[in-house]
Amino acid sequence: FTLAQNMKNQAEKFGLVSRFENVIEVNLNTQPKLIKTTESEYFAKSVIIATGATPRELGAPNEEKFIGKGIHYCASCDGMFYRGKTVAVIGGGDTALSDSIMLSRIAKKVFLIHRRDGFRGAKVYQDTISKLENIEVVLNSQVSELLGEDKLSGIIVKNAQTGETNNIDCDAVFVCIGRKPSTEIIKGQIDVNESGYVIAGEDTKTNIDGVYAIGDVRTKALRQVVTAVSDGAVAIHHIEEFLKTV
Repeated sequence: FTLAQNMKNQAEKFGLVSRFENVIEVNLNTQPKLIKTTESEYFAKSVIIATGATPRELGAPNEEKFIGKGIHYCASCDGMFYRGKTVAVIGGGDTALSDSIMLSRIAKKVFLIHRRDGFRGAKVYQDTISKLENIEVVLNSQVSELLGEDKLSGIIVKNAQTGETNNIDCDAVFVCIGRKPSTEIIKGQIDVNESGYVIAGEDTKTNIDGVYAIGDVRTKALRQVVTAVSDGAVAIHHIEEFLKTV
């Protein structure tokens, strides 16, 4: 958060104008392009889509009730709150495996729960996990229920093969089952792939002239702050060229 605020402050020194409004409608096929918000309407010759992506939810009953009270979607953000405690990680990809390894250095015990019989994450992560004594792997299982009153106290997992259920006492669950791009507002106008990410290469250009996609919302191999910042610089370069033509 501090890094983002510093970036915003720096940009405002160079003339950035911030508006904290919800976008409710866009028309990117016109020139100028139209952006409607809850407060006003804006017209622009060029638009950058930087709506990002949000974590996929677990889908368990009462999940929303426990968000921030035991249910988390970012281990690097919230893991330190559970030093010396017991946590569970849900997922089988690189993020779930790497987060489990990171949490094993903080928590007393880590349960790594995956719905399939094997992980799809990198072998190097799997090899590391097999050597860590405080990580317990639970395969072929899904969380069927969240336990607790004011905060999470445990979970019930169901084995997909046997149908058996098992109670696991834990202080937190870190959900690492992927992310979903925030592209609802632009659907039908911008080309997206089968996962919903905006189709844009390293030049950040979309299928519409003057419209660019940067950060986690676009198709890319690595989604980190450093690549998002790079996208922004590239997009601005191309916008400067584009504005010479309109």
